Amino acid sequence: MNDHWVRNSIYYHIYPLGLCGAPAQNDFHSPPEERLKQIHAWFDHIQALGANAVYLGPVFESSSHGYDTADYYQVDRRLGTHETLACLSDALHARGMRLILDAVFNHVGRDFWAFRDVLQHGQDSAYRDWFHQLRFGECSPYGDPFSYQGWDGHFSLVKLNLLHPHVRQHLFDAAAQWIRSYNIDGLRLDAADCLEPDFMQALARVTRSIKPDFWLMGEVVHGDYRRWANPETLDSVTNYESFKGLYSSLNDHNYFEIAHTLKRQFGEGGLYQDIPLYNFADNHDVNRVASLLNDPAQLFPLYLLLFTMPGVPSIYYGSEWALTGEKHNGSDAALRPALTLDEARTTAPQRDLPAAIARLARLRASSPALYRGNYRELYVSPDQFAFLRETGEERIIIALNASAEPARIELPAGTAAGTLCDTLNGETLAIDGASPILNLPPRWGRVLLLAH
Repeated sequence: MNDHWVRNSIYYHIYPLGLCGAPAQNDFHSPPEERLKQIHAWFDHIQALGANAVYLGPVFESSSHGYDTADYYQVDRRLGTHETLACLSDALHARGMRLILDAVFNHVGRDFWAFRDVLQHGQDSAYRDWFHQLRFGECSPYGDPFSYQGWDGHFSLVKLNLLHPHVRQHLFDAAAQWIRSYNIDGLRLDAADCLEPDFMQALARVTRSIKPDFWLMGEVVHGDYRRWANPETLDSVTNYESFKGLYSSLNDHNYFEIAHTLKRQFGEGGLYQDIPLYNFADNHDVNRVASLLNDPAQLFPLYLLLFTMPGVPSIYYGSEWALTGEKHNGSDAALRPALTLDEARTTAPQRDLPAAIARLARLRASSPALYRGNYRELYVSPDQFAFLRETGEERIIIALNASAEPARIELPAGTAAGTLCDTLNGETLAIDGASPILNLPPRWGRVLLLAH
């Protein structure tokens, strides 16, 4: 996948039902309201940040939060119509950007049309076998005269029987329609760790038969990512392993944690050297990174690492301004707020952060070593960390300082020598190759372009 477009991508992740201020519940009879049009106002900002791909959370008809699908073939009336989504896609593509949609194929909501048919017709329903372990003669927690499996114990989310050929065809046809109708470039598969491998392989064949460079990324929290990301199945998965280390290594003054993760994943003999993992500091399911960090100023070295480590970086809407948000009593509402650009800019806790992210994005986009180079650790201490990214044409050293004070680190002998360009800060540094010493600014770092 070294030449796949995703290697040089930077994602901007939007949860549309939240950002656009949609009602929490779908009444299924109100006329469509084109709230998706609000996202057009964000395009200039997204591009100014350096993002070139937009990942939209659920946009198809659902009961509440979008992951409880009612109809895969209709845009959620709280967001608009088929034409609203098609217009948004056309506008993005006209700017040279790509569009990724959420695909929720493991489960549906109780308002899903086939499940409602089972509720109405019982054992006579033609769709009784569409749902995993649906058994008559037992009762569900909702008092239905049958039991079924819910996702992760949530019975509002009814697990589909993905072994059933008609279920598969229904979902594959939906994915094909999304590609043809909205020209989407990829899908993020919700709960991919619950999907059958052969289902994902079949989905890959269907989507790539229509668009050969179509991108499939799976939501995976635990396990060996190669089970899902491989030549036959998905292109990538969510890198939850590095997500935790990005913030906890700062909170604990322990860069050894994230260094261990990156060496395990991408170093010599690393498990995922050839996989462009989807890297993120936060998303719609976890507390905002500004709420996770003990010191919000450490967002600057955190994003420096996010944009220079192997993989594909993603920004969650609003977090570029260090907006906070935490789960409360099991609710994700605070993680998915309604937001306007003016509101975000005027209330931003870290108004300098978007410019810093944009600078990092420009560096990454212009450097083959940063978006597809090898990885080698050079230095680790509690608050400082340095590594090398390298291709056949380019070598770059990234050095981070999480401390509030300037720091000096000594790199391995012979690593760097001469007059070097710090492309991050626009400075030139004279380095003695016998004992390379780097002076690092506080809460920031350096990106040094080396002679090959």
